[in-house]
Amino acid sequence: MCERGLSPDDGSRVQTITAESWIHLLEQLYEGAWNASISRFRSPFVFRGSETCDAGLTTGLAKLAAGAAQPHSIEGHLLRNFQKYATIEVSLGDSCWRWLPVAQHHGLPTRLLDWTFSPLVALHFVVEDPDLFHTDGCLWCFDHARSNELLPQKLRAVAAREGADVFTAAMLESVAPALSDFDRLSNEPFVLFLEPPSLETRIVNQFALFSVISSPAVQLSDWLRSHPDLARRIVVPANVKPEIRDKLDQTGITERLLYPGLDGVARWLARYYRPAPRADSQPA
Repeated sequence: MCERGLSPDDGSRVQTITAESWIHLLEQLYEGAWNASISRFRSPFVFRGSETCDAGLTTGLAKLAAGAAQPHSIEGHLLRNFQKYATIEVSLGDSCWRWLPVAQHHGLPTRLLDWTFSPLVALHFVVEDPDLFHTDGCLWCFDHARSNELLPQKLRAVAAREGADVFTAAMLESVAPALSDFDRLSNEPFVLFLEPPSLETRIVNQFALFSVISSPAVQLSDWLRSHPDLARRIVVPANVKPEIRDKLDQTGITERLLYPGLDGVARWLARYYRPAPRADSQPA
């Protein structure tokens, strides 16, 4: 089933597809992956999974600063103090583009949103918690290659020079050393994707990257109202979640991989050996 309509949590008129089965879901995740220019399957999308459909595309900073008149000020205080206290454990210089991913990774509210290059990793986060199997989940697909066409000229030039669809800290530092410089690159909001340095195995295993918008006061859901063709939303119905969870386990996409270390092993085992639903609740 394919429909176009309003997402209840973000108001953006993006294409919404309801997955009917594991196979149908895989077909949707890899739709459009063929790249004729290089004769390879290379999806233009990055992915973000949510266990409920009302989770939305709201950043941690926006949630913290809801109602605040100066979200820029809150952002500056958060990042400055995180850097001040975190230097005892990590040294990254003064670059905001190196500190922001680390801060986001450790739970600081920032303007970043977590995404992944892997559709199956994103799908794991849709079905991670069995206690939420009673509610529909949601998987976002965002065409980051096409959104780059809307970037300010200076950023497009850097991406073209590097032959890249996503930005590194060094690439952004060459154009906008500070967040204030970044926000002034255009009068119109824009979105790009930042690939963090491989500081931890968790970042590597999750194929992680982050969306960055050019103002902490603008949310990606707001931006998509003007650019609905750059994203798709796949609804994962509650009744499909158990099958997806079991098949992801068999492919090795589990907490053991995505949260390296003993904590991840414990999380995986606690879920994996959770008693199954009653036999009479299984699909025929």
